Amino acid sequence: MIGEFVKFAHTVFALPFALSAMMVASRENRGFPGWRTFLLILGAMVCARTCAMSFNRVADRKFDALNPRTANRPLPAGKISYSAAVGLWIVSGVGLIVCAYFLNDICFYLSPVALFVICFYSMTKRFSNYTHFYLGLSLSLAPIGAWLAVKGTSLDVQDIFGMILIAPAVVFWLVGFDIIYALQDYDFDKAYGLRSLVVAWGPKNALTVSFLSHMLMWTFLCLFGLVFKFRFVYFGGMLIILVCLIMEHFLARRRTIYWINIAFFRLNSLVSVVFFVIVAAEVIFQSGFKFQVQK
Repeated sequence: MIGEFVKFAHTVFALPFALSAMMVASRENRGFPGWRTFLLILGAMVCARTCAMSFNRVADRKFDALNPRTANRPLPAGKISYSAAVGLWIVSGVGLIVCAYFLNDICFYLSPVALFVICFYSMTKRFSNYTHFYLGLSLSLAPIGAWLAVKGTSLDVQDIFGMILIAPAVVFWLVGFDIIYALQDYDFDKAYGLRSLVVAWGPKNALTVSFLSHMLMWTFLCLFGLVFKFRFVYFGGMLIILVCLIMEHFLARRRTIYWINIAFFRLNSLVSVVFFVIVAAEVIFQSGFKFQVQK
């Protein structure tokens, strides 16, 4: 029930980007920072996402109960109590801070800021048409946090450029697919005063923004590969990602819930997994090559 409540399956969106950042930050150690750091990063990711989703469900419980698409979610359907939902939010938030404490000082000091950002998103649809960008900012903290978990304050210029590129890539990726997801609730959001680019600009214009956002995301990821001198595997994978993004928009324009769900979940899951695989392959190859040359 907890997994359904926080949509645990959707962890596949952020986690591969966090693990990719972890591997690049650990590139001098064949992409692995050690079991302790790895498990703490994983714990922090699970806690952060659980905290954000719990707060979102609590904050939106009245709207979820009114919306036919979401009325059967565990909280409005009475499958999980309000106190349990609040308790999960608090416990997972504390869990993130604890994981950050055992990682390093900068992660610990920034953990309250991260908690504010990931929870604040849930309120933005009440006053901003750009709620998708706030959610993108929340998700972009995953790779940045993983990078800082490995390197702390010992960042070189390449690390800084890497974070500068991967963060907006995640932001624009999220903006693109969250607009597509918001198509499902266009009529409901318009009727109840909830804001988004879909409501403000209409589905057709919003989809244009979504497509342009995904092209920006793809561009940032290509630049990311160039900064770290990735080669054939990475850019071959980027072609697969480009095909997935184009297909996502082809399906989204059909605007049925079935096709929107395929575009939203399956294709974006594939994008994040492919990105992790190609980054992991390049980091391991580069590390192995350096090892052989030094030997």
